[in-house]
Amino acid sequence: MAKDLYGILGVERDASEDDIKKAFRSRARKLHPDVNKSDDAEEQFKELNEAYDVLSDPAKRSAYDRFGTIPGAGGGQSGYVDLDDLFGGMGSIFSSFFNNGGGPTARPEGRDMGVGLRLTLEEVATGARKEIVYDRLSPCPECGGRGCGDDGREAVCPDCGGSGRVVTVQRTFLGDMQTATTCARCGGSGAVIENPCAECDGQGRVPDRQRVTVEVPAGIRDAQQLRVTGFGEAGLRGARAGDLIVTCRIQPHEFFERDGDNLHARAHASMVQAALGADIEVDGVLPDERVTVRIPEGCQNDQVVRIKGAGMPRFRSESRGDMLVHVSVQIPRKLSKRERELLEQLAEEMGDRVSETRSPLEKLRDVFN
Repeated sequence: MAKDLYGILGVERDASEDDIKKAFRSRARKLHPDVNKSDDAEEQFKELNEAYDVLSDPAKRSAYDRFGTIPGAGGGQSGYVDLDDLFGGMGSIFSSFFNNGGGPTARPEGRDMGVGLRLTLEEVATGARKEIVYDRLSPCPECGGRGCGDDGREAVCPDCGGSGRVVTVQRTFLGDMQTATTCARCGGSGAVIENPCAECDGQGRVPDRQRVTVEVPAGIRDAQQLRVTGFGEAGLRGARAGDLIVTCRIQPHEFFERDGDNLHARAHASMVQAALGADIEVDGVLPDERVTVRIPEGCQNDQVVRIKGAGMPRFRSESRGDMLVHVSVQIPRKLSKRERELLEQLAEEMGDRVSETRSPLEKLRDVFN
């Protein structure tokens, strides 16, 4: 029997997207291993994470509702991508949430976040719009990122008087020694929230699954990065958010090999085409593009033919690199009687010595010898 993902989250089957998000955050606060001391705390959180992964994705949720099975699962195993790493994805986001609610390690500004984006060579050639789904600390939707609940307000921290530092005095035989440390109550911000928001515990941010569309320019290089401003980790109580750093990874292509803005490809030519010259067509990297390759007369095996302007579009430019076609000259393994006669005549004309024509019986004898 398939798991009841709605039951795991504690929502009805007609729950809205917002209801699912709120239920997940509420359950995750109780089940995350940082706060849940049960022996099976990790398994409980994995199961909750799996349920949220399916129900927060419209396509996966639709498939689950129709077929009653978890999309991507096989052999009873979960299809959630982060099952092998509990503290990857949403697990690590919740760890940051618990550890940054205040105290000496809290920092007001949000940190930059990094994700990888896989692209095909065709997508790089034309440019693409890609949706990225990732987990982050987002501005709290209940308090608008302020961290205040109803009638709540930000007040000066009574422990440090708003300085964010607490000075302690220790008497020694050498005299009084002062030590300044970050205020544990306000985490160094100098302010505390009176009547904090129940959804974010006064942080002004909550763990959430973010969807953002990234414009990938044509001609981008492998490992080149794109910066999406403000879509990294949200800051505490409205402080500046970090950025999302997208690292582009271009997958290998079955036909082309990229070299900067140039493309290397391989094309086949018969020995007659190589000897006499010919025009052949190969696929280009752009949609429905056909590129004419002019095979020169007397072309040798593995000779390179350059086609100007048929390579990759250059980054933020209207020009393109070149295509370098490596020609493979194909020698027929079998010849018809007529083809052999013609080649023998050519050999005689060119003064080349060749093997004499053998009977079928002689050829069969060679096979078994």
